[in-house]
Amino acid sequence: MDTLILKLALTPALIGAASLAGRRWGPSVSGWLVGLPFTSAPIVFFLALAEGSTFAHDAAIGTLAGTLSQAGFCLVYAWLAGRFTWLFSCVASTLVFLGATAALQALHAPLAIVYPITALALVLALLLIPRHDAAEAGVRRLPAWDLPARMIIATAFVIALTAVAAALGPHLTGLLAPFPLYAAILTGFAHSQQGGGAAIGVLRGLLFGLFAFATFFAVLAALIEPSGIALAFAGALVAALGVQGGSFWLLRRVLASR
Repeated sequence: MDTLILKLALTPALIGAASLAGRRWGPSVSGWLVGLPFTSAPIVFFLALAEGSTFAHDAAIGTLAGTLSQAGFCLVYAWLAGRFTWLFSCVASTLVFLGATAALQALHAPLAIVYPITALALVLALLLIPRHDAAEAGVRRLPAWDLPARMIIATAFVIALTAVAAALGPHLTGLLAPFPLYAAILTGFAHSQQGGGAAIGVLRGLLFGLFAFATFFAVLAALIEPSGIALAFAGALVAALGVQGGSFWLLRRVLASR
């Protein structure tokens, strides 16, 4: 019951805060914000409480590997956004994510290999993403139900995935944890309301933010068994916030150069 209360309180609070901050500063910053593991970190945290540190270690490495699937999602959506509707782009990129996840089930490499591969994949994705995006102007006013809907969907996803984690196993659970549900919501709204260029802006910001995401789970995987849950999550959070600050500086330079 205590774990369920944490899920119901923590997840919507994190998602709601990210949504409000993203509305204030525009598409790319909105995407950058959701690079932080607002959904995946609670999932692994609850897994650590329920299943133990070893299970959480394996899930953290799986989640780190799942960053590769997120990069694929971003690239496919970005290249489709200029020619197709938000729905088609979202469905196609989600299928790519699921296909990459299926392929990554066979990957059981150690942390020292997975993290460099992930970082390189993010750099390549940033180089390959289309350059066109919308001006970083204000975001249109969204309907009143928008924010509650995002919070409800994200919370339901966390509860559902943690509920079936024991059946899926730590590796597959970790791979599914970074499913870009929140990013898909942000990108879909930007695409439908502001056009494909705005969607590309969200996705570019997300790719910058995913460096912090990957760092969080790399540090978590390295620390959780020898140091315990509390210290591992604290260390991972500090490392992720440091990387997130650096990626924000780079993102602002990229935006300023356009």
